[in-house]
Amino acid sequence: MAPPNNPANSVFNLLDSSSLEKNFTLANGKFNVKGFPLLHDVPSNVSFTPFSFNSESDAPLPLLERVQSLSHRGGFLGFTKDQPSDKMTNSLGRFTDRNFLSIFRFKTWWSTQWVGTSGSDLQLETQWVVLDVPEINSYFMIIPIIEGSFRSALWPGQDGHVMIFAESGSTQVKSSSFNSIAYVHVSDNPFNLMKEAFSALRVHLNTFKLLEEKNTPSLVDKFGWCTWDAMYLTVDPSGVWQGVKEFSEGGVPARFIIIDDGWQSINFDSDNPHEDAKNLVLGGEQMTGRLHRFDEGEKFRKYKGGSLLGPNAPPFNPQRPKMLITKAIELEHAIKARNRAVQSGVTDLSEIDSKIEILKKELDDMFGGDEETSGSDGGDGKDADDYGLQAFTRDLRSKFKGLDDIWVWHALCGAWGGVRPGATHLNCKVAPCNVSSGLRGTMPDLAVDKIVEAGIGLVHPSQATEFYDSMHSHLAKSGITGVKVDVIHTLEYMSEEYGGRVELAKAYYDGLTKSLSKNFKGTGIISSMQQANDFFFLGTKQVAMGRVGDDFWFQDPNGDPNGVFWLQGVHMIHCSYNSLWMGQIIQPDWDMFQSDHVCAKYHAGSRAICGGPVYLSDSLGCHDFDLIKKLVYPDGTIPKCQRYALPSRDCLFVNPLFDNKSILKIWNFNKYGGVIGAFNCQGAGWDPKERRILGYSQCYKPVSGTVHVKDIEWDQSVEAAEMGEAEEYVVYLDQAEKLLFATSKSDPIQVTIQPSTFELFFFVPIKKLGPVAKFAPIGLTNMFNSGGTIQELDYEEAAARIKVKGGGNFLAYANEPPKKCLVNGAEVTSEWSNDGKLMLNLPWIEEACGISDVVIAF
Repeated sequence: MAPPNNPANSVFNLLDSSSLEKNFTLANGKFNVKGFPLLHDVPSNVSFTPFSFNSESDAPLPLLERVQSLSHRGGFLGFTKDQPSDKMTNSLGRFTDRNFLSIFRFKTWWSTQWVGTSGSDLQLETQWVVLDVPEINSYFMIIPIIEGSFRSALWPGQDGHVMIFAESGSTQVKSSSFNSIAYVHVSDNPFNLMKEAFSALRVHLNTFKLLEEKNTPSLVDKFGWCTWDAMYLTVDPSGVWQGVKEFSEGGVPARFIIIDDGWQSINFDSDNPHEDAKNLVLGGEQMTGRLHRFDEGEKFRKYKGGSLLGPNAPPFNPQRPKMLITKAIELEHAIKARNRAVQSGVTDLSEIDSKIEILKKELDDMFGGDEETSGSDGGDGKDADDYGLQAFTRDLRSKFKGLDDIWVWHALCGAWGGVRPGATHLNCKVAPCNVSSGLRGTMPDLAVDKIVEAGIGLVHPSQATEFYDSMHSHLAKSGITGVKVDVIHTLEYMSEEYGGRVELAKAYYDGLTKSLSKNFKGTGIISSMQQANDFFFLGTKQVAMGRVGDDFWFQDPNGDPNGVFWLQGVHMIHCSYNSLWMGQIIQPDWDMFQSDHVCAKYHAGSRAICGGPVYLSDSLGCHDFDLIKKLVYPDGTIPKCQRYALPSRDCLFVNPLFDNKSILKIWNFNKYGGVIGAFNCQGAGWDPKERRILGYSQCYKPVSGTVHVKDIEWDQSVEAAEMGEAEEYVVYLDQAEKLLFATSKSDPIQVTIQPSTFELFFFVPIKKLGPVAKFAPIGLTNMFNSGGTIQELDYEEAAARIKVKGGGNFLAYANEPPKKCLVNGAEVTSEWSNDGKLMLNLPWIEEACGISDVVIAF
């Protein structure tokens, strides 16, 4: 028990457990929820234990009290076996003919939504499942969790059975009995269900923290640029400089940048151990490379301070990265063609080998003169302050005053292939990689193949803290303010000799947590390739933001020409549904996209209301600034929603990817209204037999549906709850540019969405001003998130006072023309039409941070 002065003690006296509603019983092979038999044929070796309070939890008192007050809604499932083992599978019972929503891992790194009606419809590596139980007006959830040194996931079974798979990740770590290997929870609201269940697990496991307990990174409400799709591994100082310069000159300055993969000191086992690998271009080439030093690679290390600031900066061709990438892709295709020829039995490869050699030489020749184009001039052995990453970041901030954050990429183990043994001061060896049993049903993945082929240079877990500090302390000294940590779920591959996947993960995540606190203010991180329960339950005490979708793919890597379209809808589904659970623990990050992509507007519409940062990976010289300016203010900030977007309740148990009928609807709040985004994502999805995401061309067509004010879950925010009680709303349709009216009892709005397009519906409560006038501010309609531009709103007897950020067309609803309109104290003319549209033009005044004071009097 906690000591007498521990505030957790007071929680135990809040409720008399005997008075609590008994929600669960397990008897005679049936698991009953609120008296309703939900799981049948439960094996006799399965046990149920009511939620027990962890008296040693370090959760804040309000959270402890909340969890304890709802503890009767949750409990644990366990099972026993006759013989101990390092991996075990057991049924938890079966269900059929019941709608479920689940999240499963379709790759080692990435998870997505899946729906069905039976336990047999589940996919391997399911992270959780929610069952719709209309018979008791409830939703029931099973979450496989961690117990001791074992981690679990759900699998499909025969005849509707739900299987749980528990493994330690090491043949040396075995068990035969579990009391709490899965958590179950019931609630009458699916969104409360998520919050309540993960709050309970936070208290029970005490190994992670909820988003509400943490500070988010400073870049969450800003605009940024990531170098990955722009330059891949060719990234260098001149290229980064050019990119930041283009956004600044285009009127949308980047407030943060992420220098992605390609900046580090890596080489291959066959290389000179003290030299960087040369002329790498495409992702995949570096996946067997390892770090040989912890500072920046040579092309950044040799940057001379001031070389890009003056009028005599070395020349740089913005087309160069694209030219290198195009040539590298040509070479890659030739190599693949050779592999196919070998597989088909071709013996004379001389012609294709000759072509490959020519392409290699052409690529090497294109890399000539790197030092001149990168502003380099030696560096080793000279004044460190005048060279390298430190000098480069100093010059960037000197030239581009609004650039607040400069982050860099690294893999959890350093590089894709880890750290090269013997190259640093740390104890490191190449660990063989073995793919977990549960991942056999995931999508074929080049990254996994490469990692298994070469193993990973793993720093001993006892030195994990020193390992991260060795990287991060240098970066912090060099002006780097955060890191994108990628390739996270590799630890499970190599845990055999390190006490299993749970213990190895704990050591590494503890080291990462300590380094983040020391070097990056505890918040300077985006987690990526991390979408499995190990990470969320063990690695998020400090991490407050992470990716909720797969990578943005501008085309299908498997060659489907229509993938340029349907992959974008798949991305929306990943992000929307993953946010249901990940958003309890981290701020969802919907990833970057490219503003000149054929579906850029489609992506922009979702990013506008997703509630996270907006950042691009535009190639140099390839920007649609008109589109970007609908997302980004001239100061590089964004009109961000108040929380993260989630799918609407009527989307939870449907398939918006290939059921031929469902629209994806996501909802969010602005400060003075709600928003629903309706997206047509139909046209692709997971194929369990093929084990990959495929296009479904027959589904790529217009889809019709409805939108209603009740699709917004107003009660999920204390601040928004009052807006949900409004008598009447004006509804602004962003793409159609029209106004509608709605009440909580009015008929739904009918809508048809074309493939790869969307509509945004802004619901704003109408206010009565005096005996006749009615008014509702909509915001700047030249921004996708018009409602997010309204910063403050106050009503007087016959007037509205509004602070609006941004310049452009301000729209409001008014049932009669106003008597007077003031902008920043000066009377201005306005346009009013009989349909209730009231329009003003607002300036962007830099000295006022773009905020205009608007008064509309009736």
